[in-house]
Amino acid sequence: MEHLINARVRNIQISGIRQFFNKVAQYPDAIQLTIGQPDFSTPEHIKRAGQQAIEANQTSYTANAGLPQLREAAARFVEEKYGLSYDPATEVVTTIGASQAIDITLRTILEPGTEVILPGPVYPAYEPLIRLCGAEPVYVDTRDTQFKIRAERLEDKLTERTRCVILPYPSNPTGCVLDASEIKAIAEVLQERDVFVLSDEIYSELTYDQPHVSIASIPGMREKTIVINGLSKSHAMTGWRIGFAFAPAYLTQHMLKVHQYNVSCASSISQHAAVEALNNGKNDAHVMREAYRRRRDYVYNRLVQMGMDVIKPEGAFYLFPSIKKYGLSSSEFALKLLEQQQLAVVPGDAFSAYGEGFIRLSYAYGMDVLEEGCRRLEQFVSSLS
Repeated sequence: MEHLINARVRNIQISGIRQFFNKVAQYPDAIQLTIGQPDFSTPEHIKRAGQQAIEANQTSYTANAGLPQLREAAARFVEEKYGLSYDPATEVVTTIGASQAIDITLRTILEPGTEVILPGPVYPAYEPLIRLCGAEPVYVDTRDTQFKIRAERLEDKLTERTRCVILPYPSNPTGCVLDASEIKAIAEVLQERDVFVLSDEIYSELTYDQPHVSIASIPGMREKTIVINGLSKSHAMTGWRIGFAFAPAYLTQHMLKVHQYNVSCASSISQHAAVEALNNGKNDAHVMREAYRRRRDYVYNRLVQMGMDVIKPEGAFYLFPSIKKYGLSSSEFALKLLEQQQLAVVPGDAFSAYGEGFIRLSYAYGMDVLEEGCRRLEQFVSSLS
């Protein structure tokens, strides 16, 4: 009966990140630098709010778009932080993590035969969702532009079939950030075109050297931009699964239909905890960000000392060093590193073909883990030299 399964689903592969993560299970003593998950616990005041929601029996369905007080808090948060203005009643949808927000956005705006432009290398979840809609991903090669999508290269890829451009910055897997001038240059290319922008800003609170700038804050871009955000990275709430889609009302009224028939609503308990996070934990990310900054500096400097070619990330919690000089594919490098040194990293080809020749290291781990991980990596690359 397998031949009756939807061909688009059959042709999708499990995420390369998860594939390699599953291999690591065979090495119980391995050090992990793979998963992009904060190693911090959810702040205590947020956990208490979740516990109180359970005790108060706030365990029933909420409005499809989320608790009104949560949407109000989310709208205040992005306005205070990034200068974005959204009506919480009609322009904010609470989702089950940023992943579901991306899914309902693409299913709302894409049709078979349309195209989506995105940078390569890139987070691996976008392409499968695009293909499930019958649309085609079109990659812009960013390997020689410090992993940043440039306005002129974006313009070269635009066609009459282009329906959407995905801007995932700060970036997973590279940690690169677009500054205000780079964002404005991209906006100038898109302002007069009937093309949507999906701006995935889940790491917006984790920028180290400059403030986060959203393309939705640029004049002429708000009406065609869907901003994706959430609490997983900023508040160490990955398992609570709370994300948001911010968009003009003409878009959210249709996105809400997809969301409604897909999941009804996000967890009521998680939503109540999220209200506390956004109202009384607006700067919870600051302590984490400073810890990540120290870790970034340590791992970056160690990689440079090893002789690895790497761009210093400006956001998120990843480094994406080149391994081309060692004569191994990214999968071969990662597998040998795991087998010989019991150190797990993610092969770059998990992030599209444009990630080949690189590996991704997450520094969302304690310093003791990072120090030992770097020691093992240095031993490995020394053996290859």
